[in-house]
Amino acid sequence: MEASPSTLDWRGRPSNPAKHGGMIPAAFVLGLQAFEIMAIAAVGNNLITYVANDMHFPLSKAANLVTNFVGTIFLLSLLGGYLSDSYLGSFWTMLLFGFVELSGFILLSVQAHVPQLKPPPCNVNDGEQCVEAKGMKAMIFFVALYLVALGSGCVKPNMLAYGGDQFEQNDPKQLKKLSTYFNAAYFAFSVGQLVSLTILVWVQTHSGMDVGFGVSAAVMAMGLISLICGTLYYRNKPPQGSILTPVAQVLVAAFSKRNLPSSPSSMIRVEQVEQVKILLSVIPIFSCTIVFNTILAQLQTFSVQQGRAMDTHLTKSFNIPPASLQSIPYILLIFLVPLYDTFFVPFARKFTGHESGISPLRRIGFGLFLATFSMVAAALLEKKRRDAAVNHHKVLSIFWITPQYLIFGLSEMFTAIGLLEFFYKQSLKGMQAFFTAITYCSYSFGFYLSTLLVSLVNKITSTSSSSAAGWLHNNDLNQDRLDLFYWLLAVLSFLNFLNYLFWSRRYSHAPSALPQPNNAKEINPYSQLHDHHHNNIIP
Repeated sequence: MEASPSTLDWRGRPSNPAKHGGMIPAAFVLGLQAFEIMAIAAVGNNLITYVANDMHFPLSKAANLVTNFVGTIFLLSLLGGYLSDSYLGSFWTMLLFGFVELSGFILLSVQAHVPQLKPPPCNVNDGEQCVEAKGMKAMIFFVALYLVALGSGCVKPNMLAYGGDQFEQNDPKQLKKLSTYFNAAYFAFSVGQLVSLTILVWVQTHSGMDVGFGVSAAVMAMGLISLICGTLYYRNKPPQGSILTPVAQVLVAAFSKRNLPSSPSSMIRVEQVEQVKILLSVIPIFSCTIVFNTILAQLQTFSVQQGRAMDTHLTKSFNIPPASLQSIPYILLIFLVPLYDTFFVPFARKFTGHESGISPLRRIGFGLFLATFSMVAAALLEKKRRDAAVNHHKVLSIFWITPQYLIFGLSEMFTAIGLLEFFYKQSLKGMQAFFTAITYCSYSFGFYLSTLLVSLVNKITSTSSSSAAGWLHNNDLNQDRLDLFYWLLAVLSFLNFLNYLFWSRRYSHAPSALPQPNNAKEINPYSQLHDHHHNNIIP
């Protein structure tokens, strides 16, 4: 086989398809993905306990600190995608910021272990006055925490993009393997989440947070070792220079010269305009997944509180921790994803002719449709639980809560994997990591929207209802109306699905049809963007 001039080996020479790329090097990247999500999820899932009990921050401040930490990780994924595509390349971005993340875990472990770096221990239940972490102690904590956020945010988009880079999209056989890779990537993600929500959280609870943070550091180190082990087999796409400069040039040229006739000075290359068109065209698809992630936020917050208000006994001597309810979707995904890729995709491919069985857009749509029923199940359960508690003084078994998690797990298999595959395949050459990073921003915006919705619902219902309190005002779910909030989310989710159908049917773009740089023509950017506006997003 001939060497590929568009990708390089570890020495900077053209890669050889017989030696570089394919599923084997992609598996090393999947190793990093599984270990990284184990490490970061173990910290995130129990962080509020450490912040409140060890650092003695007030509960409201601790909750905001955790949500800001999670939101920052996902927003920083844009930085990781930009640095990778523009300057560093995916491999070096992951390696550099992987060690940044590792250093954050180590610093967290050291602070949790050394008494002098924390406020003195106290027990607020015994009436003791707890001293909040301030000064140098608080600074060390925040430096460690945001080293983790910076590292994780910059690593995340590159793992998926770099694994996808190991396959040649112009080869039909490789394209089928690329679809399998995205399913395998979500399988690795699910395994990592499940291990973090069970084994690693158990270690933190029973051995202390210092040991827990140390285990996260060790797990992250294992992920970096996995990445390094594949060095000789990777095919690397060289960075293209600033990916945002051509976009800015098109926008400036289009709007500054929109009322002027065409002239040589207003002409720019056609692939620059195509970059802007793609960015504009994927925004509606991206925005339709924000409500989906708002529903995810409920399963990680209010649904856990539902579990706390139920009978958690599995046996007389064993209780299910309510926080472990979040592992239910990932248990389902570990079984469903391999079955989906092994049986459903080949079966559907016979009828559709699509290498993924069904197109990513159809996959996303089906997932968004299912998400509505997750909230319907949650609303019906909460009504049943509340009536049993208030009217009959009975406590329902926690097993009643599983349907809303199982339905969302199935929904996530379609939506999340479909979204990642869609953004990767629709991105232009040299923008894969940045486009993958956009998908992570949906998580951030979804959680922020959840916070906004809760505040608005409380404000509106407290002023419009006869009682002074809103639907979600009390810490006691028996006094709140969480069921009505779930119904509101179900309605929003269905409207969001209809909105998605509108935009997905108007989307008709294929990056493979774009002109190559050496055949690029010069065009008037404003006329092209104007045509774009009148041609259902993409001509």
